[in-house]
Parts: sequence; C-alpha cells; structure tokens
Amino acid sequence: MTWISRNGIEIRDLVPADLRRRWVERGDCPDRDLYALLRERVRAHPGREAVIDDERTLDYAGLDREVRRIAAALAGAGLGPGDIVGIRLPNGWRALVAELAVVAVGAVALPYPAGPGSRDTRSLLGRSRATAAIFADQADAAVAAELPHLREVFTFGSGSLDEAPYEHSWEPSPIDPDGPARILVTSGSQAEPKMIAYSHNAMGGGRANYVRALHRGDGPMRGLLLVKTATSYGSCAVVSLTALGSTLILADRFDAAEALRMVARHRPSHLFGVPTMLRRLAGHPATPEEDLSSLQAVVSSGAPLPEVTAAACRQRFGCQVITIYGSSDGINCHTARTGDVPGTGTPDPAVADIRIVDEHGVDAPTGEIWARGPMTPLSYVADAELDARYRTPEGWVRSGDLGTFDQHGRLHVLGRLKQVVSRGGYQISPAEVERELSAHPAIVDVACVPVPDADLGERMCACISQAAAAPELTLADITEFLATERGLERRKLPEYLLRLPELPLAATGKVCRRTVTAMAAELEKETAR
Repeated sequence: MTWISRNGIEIRDLVPADLRRRWVERGDCPDRDLYALLRERVRAHPGREAVIDDERTLDYAGLDREVRRIAAALAGAGLGPGDIVGIRLPNGWRALVAELAVVAVGAVALPYPAGPGSRDTRSLLGRSRATAAIFADQADAAVAAELPHLREVFTFGSGSLDEAPYEHSWEPSPIDPDGPARILVTSGSQAEPKMIAYSHNAMGGGRANYVRALHRGDGPMRGLLLVKTATSYGSCAVVSLTALGSTLILADRFDAAEALRMVARHRPSHLFGVPTMLRRLAGHPATPEEDLSSLQAVVSSGAPLPEVTAAACRQRFGCQVITIYGSSDGINCHTARTGDVPGTGTPDPAVADIRIVDEHGVDAPTGEIWARGPMTPLSYVADAELDARYRTPEGWVRSGDLGTFDQHGRLHVLGRLKQVVSRGGYQISPAEVERELSAHPAIVDVACVPVPDADLGERMCACISQAAAAPELTLADITEFLATERGLERRKLPEYLLRLPELPLAATGKVCRRTVTAMAAELEKETAR
C-alpha cells in the first residue's frame, strides 16, 4: 500500500499485507481508526476524567466536544484525507485535542515539541510538505509563512481555534485503519529529525498494547505524564485515551517539586518519565504533605535506566519500576511482565517480535536488535535512504542497537552499534562506560561523549552531575571506580571530566548530547591552553 499526500509525499507500508491482516485477525490491532476508538470510550464512560492539566479538566464527553469543535474548523478549511498537519503546542489539553481532531478528519498528525527556535518548523514542515499547521502563537506562524506548501495556519488564542464555534453538523467520514495517522519525530543521530509514519492500527493496536500491559490494577489507568506528548514516548498519551480509556495528567514542564505535588493532588496510578527526571524526583527532599501511596508503577523510557536510579525510585515511591526499551522506529520491550529483574523484559508478540542477528541478518547470540509486529510503522517520511538502511523486505526494523537474550528469554540492550569513541584505533562504547558510571552512588546523571584529539583522533569525556550532598568527584576518582570496582579496561577510561550542576536536557527530556559534546570540546580546548 502507498499513501500519497495532497502535496505529493509518498508513505509506503513496508510490512507485507498478509502480516498486517494476520495481526488484525488475532486481535492485536483493532481495525478501526483512532477517532472511532475514542468515540467508543466516550459512549462507554462519558463522565470519566480524560485530561487534566493546569488549566482545566475534561471528561470524555467534554474531550470529544472539543475534538469535534476543532475538527469542524479543520474540515471547514478544506482539510481531510491527503493532508499532513504539523502541530507545535505545549503540553496540555489543546495539544491532545488538536492531534485527535486532525486524525478525526482523516488527515495525518505531525506533532513536534514546542520550544524556542525555528529549525524544526522549517525542516519538518518543509520536508513533509505539510498542508497546514497548528501553533500556540503567531511566532511559529511567521516562520511557517515561508513554506510554499503550507496552505493553512491555525493558532490557539484570540480570534482563532480557541474561539472556533461548535458545529453540530460535522460528522466523521470512514477512515482506512491501515492508513497513516501520526508521524513520530525523533532526532536520533541524524542531522535532521527523522519522521516515522504510523497507521491507525499500529497506534491503536501495537503501541496501545504495550501501554495496556503496564497496568495490572483494577479500574482505568491514571497516568501522570512528565514528558511531552509530542515526543515518541509521549505518544502513549493519545493511545491511552483512544484505546484504553485512561485518565491523563499533564505537566506543562518538568519541575521535581511540582511533579511530587501533582502525585498527591491527582492520585495517579502510573508516573511516566525519563531516567533523568526520575532520579531528580527520587532525590528531591520529602515534604510533610507528600503522599505517593496512589502509585502502582513508575515507568521509565527514553534512555537506559541505571540500577542506582531504579533502586532509588523503588525506595522513594514504594512501587514497581518498569523499564521500557523502545524507539519511534518501531521497537518495544519492557519489564512489566518480568518485574524488577535485570534486562529489558521479554518481547510481547502483541507489540513486536524481536530477533538478534549478525551482520548477515542471521540469528545470532549477540548482535543487532530487529523487531516486527503490530506496532511496526509504515515507513520513514520523505527519506528513502532511511527506509533502505533500517527496513528489510520482510518488514523487520533494524534498530542499530546491540543486544542479546539471556537464558530466560529476557532482552539485554548493550548499546549502540555505531555510537563509539574512536581512540587511536580502539572503538569505545560510550553506553558501556555510562552504564558502569551510573552505578556510582554519588552520580545523578552521566553522558560520555567524544572530544577531538590531534594525536589519537578522539578521547572520551565523562560529563556528570552529582547528588547535592556528595563530595566533588575528580577524574582520578571516577577512573579508579571504573577500573577497580567495575573492572573496566584501561583503554576505555575517560580522559576528561566535565562536572555540571545538571546535565542539559533536550525537548524530549533526555540529556542533550549535542550540547554536552560542545561543552566537552570547549573544556578540552581550555585544558590544552
């Protein structure tokens, strides 16, 4: 199947059609579009809380009313099947309503994180040839006006979508559940963000199945989402609403003290964050009014979760800590079923089957992680080179990650295949060194990055932040720890140390490697003087 946008962008389904049908027949995909799934939730429990943010609370009936109001405005402007619509809004009810309204009219949603700068707007909306965009204010709209394919720009605020009237006459048209619904965006290691297209079935099926498996309690999940809904990890918000009927509590920005207050105020069953956020939460001083008793699970994704952080979360929150290995490219495995044990959990065929293969694509004990299943995306958007590099003719997704299975069938992720520091002919895995440094009780966050070196090509710099009361570590301290207590070979030891109060975060909530790499390079220049 090939979907072609109004502006000529082709999105191909790179999974064989018989596999897609098989996943529907065995019940792993719903064979309904996302808005149809939402309508089922509305009919089943119209008064249940759907979205809670700093501004308002919407129950399912109220959420649907807002979605239909915005959908009518989009349809009134001529938008529908064949359109790609960019969405750049801060976390909150408007971001979710906008995305649901876009898919309700049969268009494809392209959310990406809000924030300063215009590079992403030009890159993503330009390369996708988006027909329309929805912004928070006129600043992004001014940049978007430079894009020739952009026909409509909507903003929330006075005189725009906030004031769009409710149109009783608007009704959804049939939508192909195997057609594209959302484009997930990830920076990865590319110069420009990657765009990966997911169908309604993959979102409401495979991606929803992994979120469903996180919840073991009675009643609906109540999820406090500390990451942005526009990120790959944050896409669990829309599937939680449409396929699970959950209640979502959204933070507009991350602040440890406020997040802990939100747990006491809104009583979530699950807290979703990246490891950096979770470590800061676990280390934040408790207050007399703190109440974390509602939490059934703390869910970590977006980056490897150090065992020190996992242990701190278990002690602070008194609940299960679930680690998720996943990516926007179509790979997922988590520990919800295996509990607090080493590894990344056992693969769930309702989400994705996982293989470990060698450089020839043959199954091997240790090698690249491949995945294929109900959550597998259609293809990359406007990038045939990425399709050729990361997809196989049989529909498998090549992760670029190195992994292995243990004797219990649990997946262990060993790091990136190609993310290395090349020091004098030796290839050093930053992920390996980060994993070992994360075991140090005084280190809160760590990122190991290369710095240029005229003699050896590259050397490694360890960038760390420490617990507030911990003595200041020196380079000698951390190399001694790595060599003596963790058994790391001498050639793998960092040769520079950059201490920061907090490591800078990207819009996704993960450590911004580009920023720390630049800071480490400046440190090396100062050291050389």
